[in-house]
Amino acid sequence: MTLLPFIVLIGAMFLMTRSAKNKQRQAANMRDQMGPGSGVRTIGGMYATVKEVHDDAVLLEVAPGVHAFYAKNAVGAVLDDAEYNRIVHGIDPDAADDDTPVVPDDASSLTEAEAEDETADVDTDADVEAADEDKKTDLSKPSAVADAPKEDKRDGEADAK
Repeated sequence: MTLLPFIVLIGAMFLMTRSAKNKQRQAANMRDQMGPGSGVRTIGGMYATVKEVHDDAVLLEVAPGVHAFYAKNAVGAVLDDAEYNRIVHGIDPDAADDDTPVVPDDASSLTEAEAEDETADVDTDADVEAADEDKKTDLSKPSAVADAPKEDKRDGEADAK
């Protein structure tokens, strides 16, 4: 009767170590799939491209021209090309088949095209400077406001500066 709790405890420990070993084996298999050119996500959440694989370390390209050595254990997941391109580059292979128009993030691309059309008709440098002067906004005060008498103050006080 006193052996039953001891046997249950040993059985629970066996099941826990078995599942942990299974996870470690899967992680090792995943890391063995790494090769130069494959996309990975580190355990810190950084996405990078594998450049070289060594015994215990991996050379990752974290940005164009920026390389860093990481331990193989720091690689959290090896991603397939479609998922890596979707996450890092924003390339969605399913969206490329659609005929939906691309909407720009801001309106700058819309105004740049109009500005290029306006300047395309200008022939000389003087005309370009004149066109630029026309586009500038006048921020100076109108002369009527600047020359207004100061006696119009209701409280008779001068402006605080």
